[in-house]
Amino acid sequence: MANESASRRPSRGAEQLFPALLFFVFLICTIFTILIGSRVYENIRGRDNASFETDTALAYITNKVRQNDKQDAIEVRDINGCSVLVMLSRYGNTDYETWIYESGGQLKLKELFSRTDSGLGVDDGLDIMDCRRLTFAIEERKGGDRILIISLGDSDEARLLLRSSGAAQNHSSVADRNSETQNGGIDTASTGDADSTVQEGGAAS
Repeated sequence: MANESASRRPSRGAEQLFPALLFFVFLICTIFTILIGSRVYENIRGRDNASFETDTALAYITNKVRQNDKQDAIEVRDINGCSVLVMLSRYGNTDYETWIYESGGQLKLKELFSRTDSGLGVDDGLDIMDCRRLTFAIEERKGGDRILIISLGDSDEARLLLRSSGAAQNHSSVADRNSETQNGGIDTASTGDADSTVQEGGAAS
């Protein structure tokens, strides 16, 4: 009888194997949880970085356009396969150009400010920030409106109504006339031009 009871008891090795297997399963689950969590974190971080780059690049380009949005001062060119946003300006008797572009798949937003006849090219621009593929286009609409289309990557796009275009100038003229009427005939438009001249002179200096 004693021998039968002894044979029915689980061996000590079997008793130790079950906790070891349980610990092994727990360890595997923990490792997979950590790996999945890190993958999710990397995806979220990648999307956040891409969103930050897109928002920052668009904000930078928009501010540049607004600063230089004058009649016949904004155009888009294809230079050595690069889509280049060109903003024209004049200081004194010298004509200058500001180029904004992403050069040849380098994924860098670049800017070049130089005289019109400087002979500099897209390889001479300064790196501003990391940027996805960047292209520009100008859409002409009825009434003289001009829409600047900024495309980043395959999905992000921004559209800016150029204030120097036809309808935008007409709206501005109506607003100026209303302002003159409210201010007793004061030419606020001329005052604005004077302020702009002072600002440009400061920038040139």
